[in-house]
Amino acid sequence: MTDSRSDHDHEHDRDPEPDRTVDVLVVGSGAGGLTAALAANARGLSTLVVEKAAHFGGSSALSGGGIWAPGAPQQVRAGVRLDSEDVLEYLRKITDELVGDDRLRAYLEHAPKMLAFLEGASEHLRFVWKPGYPDYYPELPGGSAEGSVINIPPIDMRKLGADAERLLPPHAVAPPGLWIGPNELVDFYRLRQTWKGKLLFTRLLWRMVRARLLGERVVTMGQALMTRLMLAFRERGLELWLDSPMTSLTTDETGRVTGAEIRRDGTVRRVRALGGVVVASGGFDHDAELRRTHQPQADPSLSLGATSNTGDGIVAAQRAGADLDLMDGAWWYPAVAWGEGRVQFSLNERMMPAQFIVNGDGDRFINEAAPYQDFGYTMIAGEDAGVRHIPVWLITNEWCWRRYVIFGHLPLPRIPFAPVPTGRKLPGSWTASGSVVTGGTLDELAGRIGVPADRLRRTADRYDRMAGTGRDPDFHRGDSLYDQYYSDRTLPHPNLAPLGEGPYYAFALRLSDLGTNGGIVTDARARALRGDGTAIDGLYATGNASATIMGRSYAGAGATLGPAMTFGYVAANDIADARGGSRPERAEGRRTP
Repeated sequence: MTDSRSDHDHEHDRDPEPDRTVDVLVVGSGAGGLTAALAANARGLSTLVVEKAAHFGGSSALSGGGIWAPGAPQQVRAGVRLDSEDVLEYLRKITDELVGDDRLRAYLEHAPKMLAFLEGASEHLRFVWKPGYPDYYPELPGGSAEGSVINIPPIDMRKLGADAERLLPPHAVAPPGLWIGPNELVDFYRLRQTWKGKLLFTRLLWRMVRARLLGERVVTMGQALMTRLMLAFRERGLELWLDSPMTSLTTDETGRVTGAEIRRDGTVRRVRALGGVVVASGGFDHDAELRRTHQPQADPSLSLGATSNTGDGIVAAQRAGADLDLMDGAWWYPAVAWGEGRVQFSLNERMMPAQFIVNGDGDRFINEAAPYQDFGYTMIAGEDAGVRHIPVWLITNEWCWRRYVIFGHLPLPRIPFAPVPTGRKLPGSWTASGSVVTGGTLDELAGRIGVPADRLRRTADRYDRMAGTGRDPDFHRGDSLYDQYYSDRTLPHPNLAPLGEGPYYAFALRLSDLGTNGGIVTDARARALRGDGTAIDGLYATGNASATIMGRSYAGAGATLGPAMTFGYVAANDIADARGGSRPERAEGRRTP
């Protein structure tokens, strides 16, 4: 990106007459932004949060709500203590030296402190460890088979009162009562295979009855996280401006960031930030020009990030002198597009037995159960090499269709008026979208998905032979504990079973993402850095507005929210230290006037 603004424009940024003065200005109301605001308030600093959209929550509200935090208090209370040096080695390996040790160490040090702070800040903020959900590379040195995923319990969003309508709703709004707790999802995917799965289905029915009788509005995952953070936010008397996009950062003659210009109620308000500005405004998920420039293989319309994420904070920080990095990066995810803006990511489907995925040549090209970030980067690399990898096709059979939860379809007899697809037939909207086709033979299927029939038959024959032995020497599917997490553990080989005879189903997997993750370069104190490595006084960044601490990898579930919240907390405390703010324990319960 280039800065086309003139020197006169920058002089305008330095207008000395503010309409509002605070210690800390936070741009963005996701989990990183609200954590920063709560931490700053606890240190006695006046704080204002501004949000571009009409709803708060951003991509955090659309997320799974997990927080990857090795050494978290919730993990320790369960008797699991990880060696931080081992975890550091794990992060060094997966980030491939793209991230400095100082930032990695800062994350490992402050993530547990951040969660401890939030639990102490409000009775609404409670977290639970999700045991047994492994890191995405548990076999690497320092990787954990038990995992470090911290989740938040479900909550009835009626506690928010009028603010419940201001929370950004999820992409697909489930009927009241149809919610699944953080530790229940694995049983949901084994609906037909285990008694725990059947019991969960019964609980779901009961929850729907309760919701109808009592008017409950229980939410979970990212919706629960943002509900609870907002309850804590309101307890502290903090202020949030919705429909208030930041138009520019303001600076003084030394280059220090002094605040920002905010468009609110049709006018530009100048907000002075005496301590600093924390940019937590998300990535550039839905900015077509930025994505075309930095990520030509991406389709912004398929991004699962908040639609308000157009890189405003990144662009403003660059104009203020910040360096940018990893702009080709995103939290990639293979997904099915059902049309009309309906995008559904693929997770458990890629771990099922009796399926494989092929590119445009009809060849397997990856361990289907690989972490979604790796899957996305492999799709891009394949496309760049000249072989069609966007979309790729997940090939499965009738046995699989009737046995497993596939893209939300429940393997149950047709239930009239059910809120999710049921029955043996493909939903009409699915077939109309062109994202799923059927074939009685592999040759018929190959013709319908546009791959060479002989190559597809060869791929299927080899897959069936390997699956029959329970080993995949080509791509090692099923070797990792991560591969097995959502697999069918009732089978001798949980991830592998022959495809066998038709009829067959083919689902088109396209390149989607949970948001971009390249942006403002920051240091271990979350300060924005110039190209020469010096810090820009008064400017901080966290979340998807910053160049991710995960490099081009993904340590485990929650590796998006964990750093966003942690470095929001770090930024607030760095500002407070510079301004001589009180320590959190002495500021407990303090409210902003």
